[in-house]
Amino acid sequence: MASIAPLSLNPTSLTTHYSKLLQNNNCYSYVSCYPRGLNDRRCNFCIVMVRGRRSSPRRSVDLVNGKKVNGVHVEAPVFSGEKRGSLLVEENGATEGEKPLHDCLLGRFVEDRFVYGQTFIIRSYEIGPDKTATMETLMNLLQETALNHVTCSGLAGNDFGATREMSLRKLIWVVTRVHVQVQRYSCWGDVVEIDTWVNAAGKNGMRRDWIIRDYHTREVITRATSTWVIMNKETRRLSKIPDQVREELTPFYLNRIAIPTDQNDVEKIDKLTDETAERIRSGLAPRWNDMDANQHVNNVKYIGWILESVPISVLEDFDLTSMTLEYRRECRQSNLVESLTTTTTATATGDRCKNLHYTHLLRMQTNKDEIVRARTQWNSKPKQYFTH
Repeated sequence: MASIAPLSLNPTSLTTHYSKLLQNNNCYSYVSCYPRGLNDRRCNFCIVMVRGRRSSPRRSVDLVNGKKVNGVHVEAPVFSGEKRGSLLVEENGATEGEKPLHDCLLGRFVEDRFVYGQTFIIRSYEIGPDKTATMETLMNLLQETALNHVTCSGLAGNDFGATREMSLRKLIWVVTRVHVQVQRYSCWGDVVEIDTWVNAAGKNGMRRDWIIRDYHTREVITRATSTWVIMNKETRRLSKIPDQVREELTPFYLNRIAIPTDQNDVEKIDKLTDETAERIRSGLAPRWNDMDANQHVNNVKYIGWILESVPISVLEDFDLTSMTLEYRRECRQSNLVESLTTTTTATATGDRCKNLHYTHLLRMQTNKDEIVRARTQWNSKPKQYFTH
């Protein structure tokens, strides 16, 4: 695709490019804005590049990074990758019959009301030293999609991820277990699509599953499942699901699993002690920005603390392909945390290790109370990634 002259900010002049780019569906995603003036932070135009589309036919609205973009197409080069595509330009709130970008809900339901989908680009600050997304990045995207699912469903109350009936009763969701399987980590600039849905888990729990696909190839690259229970926001005690809350949730339940039963990690995780741990990292302190809207440490933060006690050689030469987390206790800003790790199994091919299994524990440094137990699996990176 040939390059074009610099964009004009006159929307009339942009329409000349529209007809010849209607059939172009392949492009990366990126957002930038042109300010109206030095003292005006509002935008004249939001420019979004999109790589790939949903497979649903005749889609008139594109969603990128949770934002609805639908407007005039103009040709432009892409920042990275082999595929090129189109810029979608929309005046901020100026399109008749359309809401401005900031008024649009994030993502959308892709299977009636049961499956909610959202698209993200992997940004430069979400990758690690090998230029691929990290486990923390994936967990943050899963959490974001789950929260937006609640919002888009119309159930959202006043609290973080809670429904209306939960907010009336001062109840919040807390996660008790998460299992994630990663087939491949996306690179900087890749676009991923996340689908999520919920179902009952026993009498007083809810299960939430996710699937992450490469937006262009449709390859499933990550699967995850989790279990959630309800806690009283003030007493911090677990609660049964009230009938009113169950009535809100039941219409959205879908009897589907992201991870086949025979592949799901459901075994109890052993507790580590000072005697059984190979490595202990102490003095891990929560910061103010580690706290979430429910006033406890965000569950994704625990992953970073777990990795603090993993050998640096493993972080460099292996990919974290599976992680199971058992959450046992809240952590507040005033708590100091210790991270414990020990090797469970290791297998080798030839003269180097092929995969590793670790058991982990996060605990309070003062009284040794458990916060999270974890189990991880690591596969060696391809040789081309090795630097030594």
